[in-house]
Amino acid sequence: MSDKQPSINLKSLAPKLSELGHRLRPYRLFAFLLFIVLLYGFLLLRIDSLMNAQPSEDAVTSQIQAAKLPHVDQSVIERLRSLRNNSVNVQSLFNKARSNPFQSKP
Repeated sequence: MSDKQPSINLKSLAPKLSELGHRLRPYRLFAFLLFIVLLYGFLLLRIDSLMNAQPSEDAVTSQIQAAKLPHVDQSVIERLRSLRNNSVNVQSLFNKARSNPFQSKP
């Protein structure tokens, strides 16, 4: 066997590529449309696979542990309840607003 390496001559390659380009010129539109259809199909398959993906149990557990529950002091809750119950003016406004003006009063 001989260890001859094929030599690539770029000057002889240019006319062959030019001839190939002239031969494929009528198929440019078809190749472009085929590329667009393949790209669109790939995007649809990828979107469908991502829409149907479910998170793993580890991811759900880590997110639950990372979420912090809000804490409100009991004294603040008591204070808000007492303000709501003691405000007579606000309660009368709410009662007036709740009455239906189109309903006849008995």
